[in-house]
Amino acid sequence: MTPPPDDDIAHDTIHLGDQTAVVISMEDFRLLSALRRHASAEALETAMAVRASRELDEWIAAGRPGELSHEEAMAELFGRVR
Repeated sequence: MTPPPDDDIAHDTIHLGDQTAVVISMEDFRLLSALRRHASAEALETAMAVRASRELDEWIAAGRPGELSHEEAMAELFGRVR
């Protein structure tokens, strides 16, 4: 039996500044820690890519908060005054 996708599992969240954290049981935390510790480099790389994709999808769905125009990004990257 395969576990349900993460999106189907309900968890409480807390907000600290601009960060959102998920509240999980210590049992789940220990399981995730063990999985991360024993996972292959390839499995970790795949998991990080999936995480980045989900974060991008959430950012787009939220209306791209904090998005900069090309000109603003270039000014920030190259130290120009706006």
